[in-house]
Amino acid sequence: MNAEEVKEFRLGELFCGPGGLAFAAITARIDDPEYRIVHKWANDYDLDTCNTYRRNICPDNEESVICGDVRKLDIEPLGDIDALAFGFPCNDFSVVGEQKGFNGTFGPLYTYGVKVLKRYQPLWFLAENVGGLKSANEGKAFEKIKSDLIKAGYRIYPNLYKFEEYGVPQARHRMIIVGIRKDLPYEFKIPSPAPYKDVDVTCRTAIEIPPIPADAANNELTKQSAQVVERLSYIKPGENAFSAELPERLKLNVKGAKISQIYKRLDPDKPAYTVTGSGGGGTHIYHYAEPRALTNRERARLQTFPDDYIFEGSKESVRKQIGMAVPSKGAKVIFEAILKTFAGIPYESVDAYTGCDD
Repeated sequence: MNAEEVKEFRLGELFCGPGGLAFAAITARIDDPEYRIVHKWANDYDLDTCNTYRRNICPDNEESVICGDVRKLDIEPLGDIDALAFGFPCNDFSVVGEQKGFNGTFGPLYTYGVKVLKRYQPLWFLAENVGGLKSANEGKAFEKIKSDLIKAGYRIYPNLYKFEEYGVPQARHRMIIVGIRKDLPYEFKIPSPAPYKDVDVTCRTAIEIPPIPADAANNELTKQSAQVVERLSYIKPGENAFSAELPERLKLNVKGAKISQIYKRLDPDKPAYTVTGSGGGGTHIYHYAEPRALTNRERARLQTFPDDYIFEGSKESVRKQIGMAVPSKGAKVIFEAILKTFAGIPYESVDAYTGCDD
C-alpha cells in the first residue's frame, strides 16, 4: 500500500509507561472515522507498568508488550509500524534536580527511538520530554536530539505544550516533537489552544465532578501522621510549608533550596501543580479541603485517566506510574491533529512554536 493511502496507523511505543500516550492514541477520533491509530507493540522496563498497559490498552494481546531494558531490546522481531511514540525518560532533563542531560544515566536513551525510526521508517512519530529539555546541557542536548531526528529522515515540529491550555486540569509543560517522514507531502501544524479556552480546568472540578465512585480502584487513602495533619491544618489552599504561617514546632528544618511543592495544598480554583511520581518528605499532592494527600485515583483524574483505567501494583508503584504518564486528554489533541494532517482536514492552529527554536 502507498504510504499516502494508510488510514489505520499501527503504533509502536518505547518507554510506554502505564499508557497515557497509548490511550490518547487509540481513542483519538476525527471527522473521517477511517483514520485511526491502533496498538502494535510497546516496551517498558517496569513490570507493574507493563501490566497496567496490558490491562488497559491491549488485554487481548498481552504478548505485544515487551517488558525489559530498552538497551537490551531486539527491535528486529517487533514488526513494521506506521507510527512511533516515545516519551523518553526525563530524569536527566528535568528542571527539578541536577539537570545532567547527556551526562546522566537516562540522557542518551532517546537514541533508541532514533534507532527504531531508522529501522522501520514509520510515517510519523511523537516524542515527549519535559520542558527543561531545551535548556539541558546549555541547550546542546536539544539541538543534538533535533539533529538526530532530522538525520533519521524526518521533518520535525517541536513545541512546548502547556497542557492546562488544552483542557487538562494540571499545569504540566512538556516538550513534544512531532515528526513526519520527509518524503511525505504533509505539513503538521501546532494545534491551537483556543478551542479549549472555556474548559473548566480547576482541580476541584476534576476531582469532584462527577464524584469518584466508592468502589473505584486505586483510591486508598494515604495514612497521615498526626503531625502532618496538624501541619496541613495551618497551610491554606495554594500555600506550602514555607509560605504558610506555621508554629515553630511544625516548621521544616530545611537548609538550602526550599522546593515550593513541599506540603503544598492545591488551590481549588486553579489547575493542579505538576503531578510527579514522588511522595515522601511532603512531596505528595495535598488536598485543598481535607488535611491529607490525594489518593492515586484523584491524581489519575488530574492526569485525565478515566475512573475505569486500573493501575497494577502497590500503592507506591501506582503513584509513580501516574506521575510518569502523559495526560491522555492533552496528548489526544496532538494525535488528532496528526490524523487531521494525514486526512487533509483543516484545524485551528498556531503559527509560532513556543518554547523552542527551529
